[in-house]
Amino acid sequence: MLISFTKQKGAPDWWGYSLAFLMFFTAVLQTLILHRHFQYCFVTGMNIRTAVIGAIYRKALVITNAAKRSSTVGEVVNLMSVDAQRFMDLTTFLNLLWSAPLQIMLALYFLWQNLGPSVLAGLAVMIMLIPFNAVIAMKTRAYQVEQMQYKDSRIKLMNEILNGIKVLKLYAWENSFKEKVLAIRQKELNVLRKTAYLGALSTMAWTSAPFLVALTTFAVYVTVDENNILDAERAFVSLSLFNILRFPLNMLPQVISSLVQASVSLKRIQRFLSHDELDPSSVDRNNTFSVTVVNGKFTWAKEDPPVLHNINVMVPQGSLLAVVGHVGCGKSSLISALLGEVEKLEGEVSTRGSVAYVPQQAWIQNATLRDNILFGKPYNEPKYCCVLEACALTPDLEVLPGGDMTEIGEKGINLSGGQRQRVSLARALYSDTDIYLLDDPLSAVDAHVAKHIFDNLIGPEGVLKGKTRILVTHGISFLPQVDNIMVMVEGRVSEMGSYQELLKQNGAFAEFLRNYALEDIVEEEEATGRASLSFSLLYHLTFSLKAKKLHNIRLTCFPQRSRSVRRHGCSQRIHSDQQEKKAPHEMQKLIQAETAETGRVKTKVFLEYAKAVGLLLSVFICFLYGCQSAAAIGGNIWLSQWTNDALTNQTQENVHMRVGVYASLGLAQGILVLICSFTLAMGNIGAARKLHFNLLTNKFHTPQSFFDTTPLGRIINRFSKDIYIIDEALPSTVLMFLATFFASLSNMIVIVSIIAPLMLFYWWVQRFYVATSRQLKRLESVSRSPIYSHFSETVTGSSVIRAYGRHSAFVVMSDMKVDENQKSYYPGIVSNRWLGVRIEFIGNCIVLFAALFAVTGKDNLNPGLVGLSVSYALQVTMSLNWMVRMTSDLESNIVAVERVKEYSETKTEAPWEVEDKKPPPEWPTEGNVEFHDYSVRYREGLDLVLKNLTLSVKGGEKIGIVGRTGAGKSSMTLCLFRLLEAAAGEITIDGVKISELGLHDLRSRLTIIPQEPVLFSGSLKMNLDPFEKYSDEEVWRALQQSHLHKFVSNQPAKLDLECSEGGENLSVGQRQLVCLARALLRKTRILILDEATAAVDLETDDLIQSTIRTQFEDCTVFTIAHRLNTIMDYTRVLVLDKGQIAEFDTPTNLLSQRGVFYGMAKDAGLTQ
Repeated sequence: MLISFTKQKGAPDWWGYSLAFLMFFTAVLQTLILHRHFQYCFVTGMNIRTAVIGAIYRKALVITNAAKRSSTVGEVVNLMSVDAQRFMDLTTFLNLLWSAPLQIMLALYFLWQNLGPSVLAGLAVMIMLIPFNAVIAMKTRAYQVEQMQYKDSRIKLMNEILNGIKVLKLYAWENSFKEKVLAIRQKELNVLRKTAYLGALSTMAWTSAPFLVALTTFAVYVTVDENNILDAERAFVSLSLFNILRFPLNMLPQVISSLVQASVSLKRIQRFLSHDELDPSSVDRNNTFSVTVVNGKFTWAKEDPPVLHNINVMVPQGSLLAVVGHVGCGKSSLISALLGEVEKLEGEVSTRGSVAYVPQQAWIQNATLRDNILFGKPYNEPKYCCVLEACALTPDLEVLPGGDMTEIGEKGINLSGGQRQRVSLARALYSDTDIYLLDDPLSAVDAHVAKHIFDNLIGPEGVLKGKTRILVTHGISFLPQVDNIMVMVEGRVSEMGSYQELLKQNGAFAEFLRNYALEDIVEEEEATGRASLSFSLLYHLTFSLKAKKLHNIRLTCFPQRSRSVRRHGCSQRIHSDQQEKKAPHEMQKLIQAETAETGRVKTKVFLEYAKAVGLLLSVFICFLYGCQSAAAIGGNIWLSQWTNDALTNQTQENVHMRVGVYASLGLAQGILVLICSFTLAMGNIGAARKLHFNLLTNKFHTPQSFFDTTPLGRIINRFSKDIYIIDEALPSTVLMFLATFFASLSNMIVIVSIIAPLMLFYWWVQRFYVATSRQLKRLESVSRSPIYSHFSETVTGSSVIRAYGRHSAFVVMSDMKVDENQKSYYPGIVSNRWLGVRIEFIGNCIVLFAALFAVTGKDNLNPGLVGLSVSYALQVTMSLNWMVRMTSDLESNIVAVERVKEYSETKTEAPWEVEDKKPPPEWPTEGNVEFHDYSVRYREGLDLVLKNLTLSVKGGEKIGIVGRTGAGKSSMTLCLFRLLEAAAGEITIDGVKISELGLHDLRSRLTIIPQEPVLFSGSLKMNLDPFEKYSDEEVWRALQQSHLHKFVSNQPAKLDLECSEGGENLSVGQRQLVCLARALLRKTRILILDEATAAVDLETDDLIQSTIRTQFEDCTVFTIAHRLNTIMDYTRVLVLDKGQIAEFDTPTNLLSQRGVFYGMAKDAGLTQ
């Protein structure tokens, strides 16, 4: 209409103006309605996401162990982060499924009116493109599924590596695992590359679609009939209509791929939610006896062989039952059966009243010590004090910096193993239930503490007398005081009765007692001493030892820290207390650093990304995009020239020339787009590879202290969410950004006159918006971590949570964390709408001005030009809106690069190999170890843990290291491996200063059997020998010497026995033996045992000790011992006290000196 108006010379001006304003008002109305709709969509999307996360969390609390094995923590976290997100993205697009076809129909109807039947030619082209895209979508979907699988396995592996990072460092195994991660990553990237190529093809199809349609339609229209003249009115109205067509056609494939992804995710979530749940009715809760099991037969998973057969137990109200037996005979499984954690195949289990459960590895939440003990019960001071007293926690509270308000890190990282176990006991005692199931709680504590706890808490005179107690134990000394003893052998009850009865029966138990108890019952009590530190931490990479020293140190740290952290609203997941010193500042700094710049993310980050893509490539890509836009503008200007032919009546002569040039320009555009997309895809994938590689390499080179102070959730978040953004979201954002940027640019060029003042306004709005949006995005990432860490914490402690019946409280906690995250997400949506309305309004003004100019200047403008500028003005709103949206998306997503970069530039430890300082291949030949004036601290700014140690050990000596908790025993061994670097002094081994060697050279020549046995998922052989250096014979020999031979040869898979995540399918004692087998395989001159026999029964312990004596006869052995009897025949004993040497001499001399060691031996009843 507007064009026809410019052609009529005599038409009144008011008609032109009213036309212009009409266009303006319809546009404004459209804007408002559209954004209201988006708002509803997004909010619905948010609700769906919350619901999905909630459902997954609730499910994770009740799945069976078999199901847990198939869906690891890593997978489930992926479900929560990636898959829930996909549902959310889908909601925005769903309406397009019906509105897109509608828009297409309308546009076609108007076109028909305008151009008649030649529209059909254009339509035919569109229809031809549809199957092409459908094929691409199907392929993409298949790749998507494949890629998710690789991603899951990568995250799962990373999760394990981070959990066991300390062990990897001690064994110098990093390379083998790095190779494994990179292999998975490579497969993942190959799939991504294929997807990207398909994407490039479909992009090309869609970019050139509207053009091809226009071309065919115009060409047909002009050639069909001599009288059809293409004038400005027809051409540009059709062009605007074709552009209207372009949006639904562009969006449809997006909607389809979104649907595809969501359906993949739906399947995954569905698979998880339909896992078997634990049967709540498997344990009958009301019966006369306190605990009964009749003909029980239990298994961990339906398909596994049963672990317990034919169990018959009756425990009368108020009695104390002790369960004893070898490693792996089913003691813990029995406890789980009573809790209803295992599958019941036959028989019945019933308990009466409420249950408290102390697991073998204490499960500690990331909360204050007091909250860990109260566990949701109201605080009652006298009762609470009594509990602390009974659990021997009072002295520990004096050492902790905040007393009982001390914040405990994830997995109890700043408590020693013994303290963790005692906190777990205190929680059980405070809950004041009817039945207490105690799974070997005395193993992780020192002998005198174990005695104190037994006497004051568990035993006949303890606080719990009158309650029903079932105690799993390795400690013989307690057995005379219990009511009944149940002896288990290979999953069956072999004998049951009181101590005296069993001795009279003269069965296996009596035999066992004679062998051990005659030496001296009391000494065994010591033996239980540490019986399971290993457990306490099991597969979490914590350092119980760290904690010990922390006690002495932490006094100096920040008293008021908990307040300062909370104030910064960043989850209080601050690990171990010493970080406190830094944490609050860091938190502040982190957030300030990011708010300060409102304009843009640091250019450096963009540069980093460009560098990762490759600088030349980046420039080339931009250049290509420029060409492509030039081609597009060229096409339209040519069209405007062509329509002006109509005025001078010379249409016919050059139709072919006109059509030909128009066609070539359009094709050039299509081909350029294709090339662009390809190069961009290549570049992005290269960048993704580089960024992940750097992150991974850095994490393997990071010193141990970093892992102690950083919650795993944060590191995993980098590896899952941020890498996902770099892999999948960033490339498409960059593509859209470049496309819209150049499109807007071309629009600007065409209608440049009015644009300048509006541009300023644009810039202003955009600056305002981008700052807000980026900040919200960052806050959202920060508030996302707690959801995942709380989740993985819950999964590890699910049995405890269920036993105490706290299941609903945890669901509420998780929901609160999700809400917290939504709080920063919702404003992001709203700000998007705010932006949209403002920007489109400006765009509408542009249209108005373009139209007004056309009206006022109608006498001296040719219709073709008017058509061109108005049709471009109509596009401006769209492209500018997208432009700003894409800019902000790009900035939000580039934050991921920023975060990954931050973690790939953390401080690294010493190099793995130092070429000019390589030790001779057979070093150390003698095994002489000397400490010269050696001091060490855990991290900068903390007190020394070892002070000026000077001692020398000759090759082949056996040294026992003893001392109270926190004396620095474990630190001393870590110094040999340089997990802690010296603060002063040095250590030499065979005259070589270890501080000068490469870390791998040093660590691969020493062997340690660590406190917590860590296994990785994979075959048993891989766990023993990840580099495949040894033959199968050697591996079998090692297994034989470590007494695992029988167990492994009974397995159908033999050496290929699959270990599950963290070695869950082996008992803790068996895991400890696997660690021993590792040591036997490596067979180095220096062996370090860190309470290595804590988790095994006495018989196995004896076997191990004899293996060590024979196999490592000529090696230097350092043993940190709690069972003093194991080191009584060592050459010398080193007694440490507060990081200094108290005594160092042969055991006999020390006993005769009547010093510290004598006192300890006396406590253990080894001397009179």
